[in-house]
This record gives sequence, C-alpha cells and structure tokens, in this order.
Amino acid sequence: MRVIRNIEGDLRRFRSRMMVVTAAILVAFLVLVLRLFYLQVIRYDDLNEQAENNRTAIVPIVPNRGVIMDRNGVVLATNYSAYTLEITPSKLVAPLEEVIDQLASVVEIQSRDKRRFKKQLDESKSFESVPIRNRLSDEEVARFAAQRYRFPGVEIKARLFRNYPYNELASHVIGYIGRINQAEKAKIEESEDSGNYRGTDYIGKLGVEQSYEAQLHGVTGVQQMETSAGGRAVRRLNSSQAVPGNSVVLSIDIKLQKLVEDLYGKRRGALVALDPKTGEILAFVSKPTFDPNLFVDGIDFENWQALNESPDKPLLNRALRGTYPPGSTYKPFMALAALQTGKRSEKTLIPDPGFFMFGNHRFRDDKEGGHGMVDMYKSIVESCDTYYYTLARDLGVDLIHEQMKPLGFGQITGIDILGESRGVLPSTEWKRNTYKKPEQQRWYSGETISLGIGQGYNSFTMLQIAHATATLANNGLKMAPHLVREVVDVETKVAALVAKEPIGQLPLNPENLEVIKRGMVGVNIEGTSASSFVGAQYVSAGKTGTAQVYTIKQNEKYNASNIDERMRDHALFIAYAPADDPKVALAMVVENAGFGAQNAAPIARRVFDFVIMGQYPALEDIEAVQKGQATRPIGKPRPVASVTWPPKSADVPELTSDPVNVDPKPKAAAPAL
Repeated sequence: MRVIRNIEGDLRRFRSRMMVVTAAILVAFLVLVLRLFYLQVIRYDDLNEQAENNRTAIVPIVPNRGVIMDRNGVVLATNYSAYTLEITPSKLVAPLEEVIDQLASVVEIQSRDKRRFKKQLDESKSFESVPIRNRLSDEEVARFAAQRYRFPGVEIKARLFRNYPYNELASHVIGYIGRINQAEKAKIEESEDSGNYRGTDYIGKLGVEQSYEAQLHGVTGVQQMETSAGGRAVRRLNSSQAVPGNSVVLSIDIKLQKLVEDLYGKRRGALVALDPKTGEILAFVSKPTFDPNLFVDGIDFENWQALNESPDKPLLNRALRGTYPPGSTYKPFMALAALQTGKRSEKTLIPDPGFFMFGNHRFRDDKEGGHGMVDMYKSIVESCDTYYYTLARDLGVDLIHEQMKPLGFGQITGIDILGESRGVLPSTEWKRNTYKKPEQQRWYSGETISLGIGQGYNSFTMLQIAHATATLANNGLKMAPHLVREVVDVETKVAALVAKEPIGQLPLNPENLEVIKRGMVGVNIEGTSASSFVGAQYVSAGKTGTAQVYTIKQNEKYNASNIDERMRDHALFIAYAPADDPKVALAMVVENAGFGAQNAAPIARRVFDFVIMGQYPALEDIEAVQKGQATRPIGKPRPVASVTWPPKSADVPELTSDPVNVDPKPKAAAPAL
C-alpha cells in the first residue's frame, strides 16, 4: 500500500510539473508570436525603411537658384558650376592641420583660404563638409584625383556658385548670398520650409537676394542611391528632379543705374528715382558701392576689414538706411501744409530783412540782406529761409508733424527689401519718448524754427523724400515703392506682375497742389536750379536744398574751404518731370558737396534726359558732372540705345541647370574621381 501511495504521489508531482512547463512553453511561444507580430506587422514600415537605409542613401538635389534681371532683361545675378575641394572633419584619419599642409602640396591653398575655412568650420558640424578651396582648375582637379587615396575625408564636389557679372553695379539693390550660419540654420529648421533647404549651403543675405529668397531658391529634389557596405554609391534607384528658382525681374533700368553711379564718381550719396504713377523704382543708388562677389564664398579678413572700417561706409545702403536733414527740399511740403491748414495763403507777403529774430537768437537767411517782400511762389523759387522760419513758428511742431506724416516723412515706406530706416519726424511726443531726462524731454519753441527749412531734428531717407515727391507729383495718390517688377515662373514662363495697389489718396486740395507745383516749376525755369535745365525739351519741377552737417555759431560765417570735407554741407535736390504728366520723380543727396544747385541738380537733369528723351550724356559731360563743373549738359548726347552693354567686359559664366549631375571629370584627360 505504501508503495502504491508513493507512485501516485510521484505521478501527481510529475503532472503538476508538466503543467507548469507546458504553461511556461505556451507563454514563451505566445510572447514570441506577439513579438513577431509586433515586428512584422506593427513596425513593418519602420524596420523596412531602416533595412533599406542600410543599402540606400537619400541625396538632396539642390535647385538652381533663379536669376535676377533688370526691367529690360539684362541678367544681374546668375549661377555657374565649379569644383570645390572639401574636408569632412569627422572622416579624417590624420590631424586637420596636417591634412591641410599635405593638401597644399597638391593644390594651392592660400592663407586667406585657411582663414575662411576656419571661420566656416566654426559655424559647421563635424560631419558636414567644408570647402577649403573653391573654383579649382581642371589641372588642380586632375592632380588631386591622382592622389586622392592619400586623403580620406577629403573630396572634390561640383557646386553651383552665384555670380554678379557687373560687380559693384547696383550691389545695394541686388544684395548677395552667403553661407548659412548657425542662427539662420536654426530658423530654417523651425520653419515649414525646412525640408526644402536640405543640402542647401547658401541663402540670400541682403537686398533682393534676401527679400525674394522664397522665389529665387526653387524646390529641392531627391536622389535615392544604392550604396555598398562602405557607403560608396553604386547606382541610382530613384529620383525627383529639383525645380529651379523663378526669375526675378527688377523695375530698375540698369543702364540708368550705371549712369547715375558714374555721375556720382567718387562722391558719396544716394539717389532714388521712381515712376510716380506705379511706384516702380527706376534707379536706387547708394555710393560708394561694394562687390557682392566677395561675399559668395565667405569674405576674407582683408576685404572685410577694408569695407567695414572704411570712413566712406560702402556697406551702408544710403538710399534705404542713410538719414539726412532735407534742407530746403522740405520747403514745398511746408508751403503745402500752410495752405492745407489755412495758416497762410499763397499771396501773403512776408518781409525778409535777411534774418529772423526769435528771442535772443538770430536765424540767418540764405541771402545776405534778404529777399525783400516774399510771397509763397517767390519763397519756393528763391528758397527764402525767413519765410519758412516764420511759417514754422506759426504752425508749431505738432501741426507740422500732423501734416508731414501722411506724406511719408519719418515713416516706413514698405519697400520690398529689408532694413529700411524710419528716420525722425519730430513732435513733442517723439521727444518725450526719446529722451530720459525731464529737461531733455521738454520741447522748446526755438527748436521749431529750424524745422521750417528742413534742419533741426528732421532726418529722413532719400527713399522717403522721393516717395513724398512722387506723391505730390501724383496729386496726392500714394503708390507703394517697389524694386521688383515681376516674377517669372521657371516652368510655365508666365510672368506675375508685382503690381502694388495704391496706399491711399491724400485729401489734398487741388488748388493748393497747383500752387506748390507752379513754384517748383519756377525753380527749374527761373530759380535756384534754372542753369541745370537750360535747353531742356520738357518742363520739369524741382527744389534745391543745402543741408548743414553741423551748426554754425551766430558770429561765424560758413566757409567750405576752412572746414573738414566731411563736415561740409550736403547738396540735395528733389524733382519730377514732365511737370504736366510726370513719368519720373526723384530725391537725391551728394554728401558734403555744398550747394544742391551746383552738385545735385545737374545729375537730376541727366536722369530726366535719359528717361524722357532717351539721351545718354557725352563722356566729357559725365566727367564734368563728377567734378561739379557742369550744370547744363555739354557735348553731344548719345541715344540710350546706342550705348553698348555691358559697359565693360564682364565675365558671365555659363549657366548650369543641374549641379548634381555635373560631370566631375575635368575636360583634360584626368583620372576619374
């Protein structure tokens, strides 16, 4: 019996153990099934992609950047392909400095190449390739190809480079592209367009290149490549081609731009000329200029130092960011404010003894002995300061501000490039908000007087003054100034006009406008700028201005020869033509040049002859204007159409449509890379 009980107990223990083992096996099998289901069903897409990535690589195809042209189709910014020698730090097997020294024995590498490389290296990640040399010759490509085995982590790439064929011409308008820095990269990664910038190393940094980046960049394509175990490309599996950027057509006439820049010569200043009826800018000049090609590869230290530390400030866009007292060019607008507010009629006579006393301060007139009895017409034609001293007193600073603000003084115009300065249109509120000390916040009545002649706190850009002049010429209809005329779709070739809607119609009395226009016509016929418009086959309207750079003491007399050149008066001029049907309005300044009639109005005359008459000045005339030695044109003008273009030999590289598929083999019989 005892034996039987032992056997039964053993069987029970065996069965229980078998059940435990069976349950464990079933649980393990179930876990295995669930794991297989998870891997093969739930994570199928993800794991399949990872498996594919083990033998494929996704290579972005950077689109060909769109070209920039002037209004007549002259190409101002284009692309060309060239070879670059690039280093990927994470792939190097030797110290970086040693690799660069060895490379220098194969390919010429200058000190500035090393400095530029170091700067770009600091802004890049270790796994990104950084160019140590750009624009390699075919011979250099062949030399490196023969010794490539010595340099793991170093390769030659075919890349697109931006080119500005006319160098310094219109550089402040066109702008330039440059390598994307870390701040820009972070901004791109946070944007909805981040995928479109995969593989892109360069972005618009200034001017139209910056403001129209979205239109110029294009759409990035993709290549799917089969790779070997070592990561070497074997064959192309699939691809979607990049779509080149659209063409951007400027409203600028590059021939006119070139003429104005030549007329300035070595002098500093700015000019904005636009069509009053459309807001299209015909010339947008800032002198001196700079060569945007210097920035494409990353500017070297020597050139950057020369540009950045130059007292002439060539990097400053004077037309957009430079602010100046308007001087006597402000007087027509002051007169208009007087008529609009009823503070003065056109026939009101103001005595001018040659000065205006306010308290103990003597405000001098521009003409010693004065202009006698002055009405509004005479005040504009002869530019009588005393008339406007008294007018400023009668209006007061806040009423002046109220009347000038709608015309655009001290306001952002909204032009289609970035960086516009607001300037200063003073008011009592402005002063309270600008200064911290209570005694500085107070507006003094004496500060109002000089505002009448465009001095004091008044400080505006040439763009603002040109915009106001165009609004006056257009009978109060404000048009938005813009530099881009149309964008041409690269695929459909359809041009989309950038037609700006009017900003608004100012409630200006037509009779008041005619009074001001009549006075400005008189300026160019019998007034301060008449000598520049002798023989003109059209009637124009204008106003000269001479703006002080520093205040002269009451017991001193201005003498330019005794003053440092950079402290001399600025020469200004505003004008539009033809007077009865304006096609062009402009505002300009020639820094430290003295009288506007002598140094600014002659340039405006040549601009009008170009736009209205189709005439280009003679070479001797251009040289004389550069020196301030000509008012009316001299020599025989040439038809604009007869002036050859380009103005000098310009190396315009051949455009490449697909940078990724550029054959990396040099033209000479060099080994394949």
